Amino acid sequence: MVKITLEKNVMENNDRAAEFNRRLFGKTRTLVINIMSSPGAGKTTILEKTISALSDEFRIGVIEGDIATERDADRIRKKGVRAVQIATEGECHLDPRMVAKVLPDLDLDSIDILFIENVGNLVCPSEFDLGQNHRIVVLSTPEGNDKIPKYPLMFHVTELALINKIDLLPYVAFDMDKAREDLRGINPDSQIMPISAVSGEGFDNWLTWLRKAYETCTKP
Repeated sequence: MVKITLEKNVMENNDRAAEFNRRLFGKTRTLVINIMSSPGAGKTTILEKTISALSDEFRIGVIEGDIATERDADRIRKKGVRAVQIATEGECHLDPRMVAKVLPDLDLDSIDILFIENVGNLVCPSEFDLGQNHRIVVLSTPEGNDKIPKYPLMFHVTELALINKIDLLPYVAFDMDKAREDLRGINPDSQIMPISAVSGEGFDNWLTWLRKAYETCTKP
């Protein structure tokens, strides 16, 4: 019984902190995308390619979440955009207080789109609202389409599943039709978007999605 009460209090506190962030993002009309995936699915590579494609249209900022090192943040900084690193020191996810703590380093008034690259994990990050506009998940083809039914909460709370590394489809056992079927069963409001951050295949669809999300976010 104590465990249930404690969990309830933790999540209620998290939701209040997330709402604080959400109001702040709304005030500055900053589109915030929380990107989640397992390690190695290609989140950082997707961000690098996205920045290259959109940096002339939008002012972009990035929050990088990792257990240790600033390696991903350094990769993003080389693209010429502001990136701050959150080293969770063992925590398997970001929470809204961690995000709020680094926001003064970003100057939201000068950012149109803020990407939050969460810690690589298909379980823990799905439980924590950060105050973002959208939550998306990246699943790479070498991981297999069975990850969708195996980690249902992640795919239940996200509205877009980027299926990355489709350039490897001839070499891996990934069933795109089964992936779509499983996602419909878990979250019929979500969609699958096949892309390759390396070859660029399907990437225009992702950029179009972001432009529409920004337009909706900034409507009065």
